[in-house]
Amino acid sequence: MLAGKLLEEKRSHLYWTPCAAHCIDLMLEDIGKLPLIKKTIQRGVSLVGLIYSHFSTLSLLRQFTNKRELVKHVVTRFATSYLSLQRLHQDKENLRKMFTSDEWSNNKLSKEAKGREATKIVLMPSFWNQVVFTIKVMAPLVHVLLLVDGERKTAMGYIYEAMEKAKEAIMKSFNNDESKYNDVFTIIDNRWTCQLHRPLHVDDHFLNPKFFYSNLDMEYDLEVTNGLYDCIRRLVPSKDVQ
Repeated sequence: MLAGKLLEEKRSHLYWTPCAAHCIDLMLEDIGKLPLIKKTIQRGVSLVGLIYSHFSTLSLLRQFTNKRELVKHVVTRFATSYLSLQRLHQDKENLRKMFTSDEWSNNKLSKEAKGREATKIVLMPSFWNQVVFTIKVMAPLVHVLLLVDGERKTAMGYIYEAMEKAKEAIMKSFNNDESKYNDVFTIIDNRWTCQLHRPLHVDDHFLNPKFFYSNLDMEYDLEVTNGLYDCIRRLVPSKDVQ
């Protein structure tokens, strides 16, 4: 009975923090619901789906892209969708050549509604502009997701810095024009504040030698030091022991 009480008291001093990978994935999922990004992902998935569902179009793709694939499955569905858009953008010119080639014109699929729609998407300048926008928004977050989902190092001491860098990267990609990323930041901040922004992350950031010794001003960062002190107060309630 006494042991159970002591264990309960000790647990009350600890923090609970959700799975970082799951939280980042939820950010990507919420961002994927924004109308422009949702439409872009749907078009990209539709295009890739058509190419990979027919042997003739897949063979044609590999001919025009030197056997580079458009699909790479990773940790989550939204990260996979992002990587597919990235691959599409990397092979933009090759895809345009493919869908304006004689080989495609002679393919009976090019005369069908789904084939005509695929051609329309590939030749649509606005689609490629939207792909670039989506990549700028999602790339930094996918980078964080791959970091926290990896097994090479513990993510706890890196997540705080990684999220700060991700937001900086998004801002920089849009030349600090808030109107272009304001909705995205609202989603990130909502998820980050209520699920991931725990004192434990700040504490591990402060105690991570990689960041502590490279940032001489860290001890003057109120957000970081307040998180550190909050951890100390939670784990060691007695002021005398602190």
